[in-house]
Amino acid sequence: MYLFGASGHAKVIVDILLSKGVQVKGFYDEDESKKELWGIPVIGKTKDFNDPIEECIVSIGKNNTRKKVVEQLKDAEFGIAIHKTSNIGSHVEIGEGTVIMPGTIINADTKIGEHVIINTSSSIDHDCNIGNFAHIAPNASLCGGVEIGDGTLIGAGATVIPLVKIGNWCTIGAGAVVVEDIPDHSVVVGNPAKIIKQTV
Repeated sequence: MYLFGASGHAKVIVDILLSKGVQVKGFYDEDESKKELWGIPVIGKTKDFNDPIEECIVSIGKNNTRKKVVEQLKDAEFGIAIHKTSNIGSHVEIGEGTVIMPGTIINADTKIGEHVIINTSSSIDHDCNIGNFAHIAPNASLCGGVEIGDGTLIGAGATVIPLVKIGNWCTIGAGAVVVEDIPDHSVVVGNPAKIIKQTV
C-alpha cells in the first residue's frame, strides 16, 4: 500500500497497517525535503504516482487538503485501515480510504463515508451517518442517530447529543457539547455549543 502524506497522521496509519501485516511501499508528499519516514521512502509528489493497481490511503489529517489529494488520484484504488483494537458493531458501512484509529467504538447500523478519519478512542453510537472527508477527533462522542456532513471536523473531546444534524464543512471546537442542529460552514464552540462564525 502507498500513503499520500508523510507526517504525524501517517505514522499512526503505518502502525495500523504493519500490525495487520500490510506492507507500506512508500509515501508521496509535496514537501521535497522529506526523503523517508521510519525507513520507508518518500517516492515523490502526488503527481508522480503511477501504480493505480496498488491500494493507497491519503494520510493527511486536514480535511480539505485530503479531499484535494483524493481528487488528483482519479484512477487510484483506495484501501481502508482499521486498527485491531477498534470495536465495530453489526451492519456498519465503511467507505474507501477511511481510517479507524486505536480504541474506537462504532456501534450498529452506522454509515461512515469515504476518506473519513475516526480518531483515537472516539465513540460513535448506533445509526449515525458520517459524510465523506469528515474527521472525528480523539475522544469525541457521537450519540445515536447523529448526522455529520461532508468535511466536518468534530474536535477532540466534543459531544454531540442524539439525533442532532451537523452540516457540511463545519468545525466543532474541542470539548464542545452540541445540543441542536448546526448549518453548513459553521464554527461552533462551548457548552452548550454556539455558532461563533460562518466560513462562507
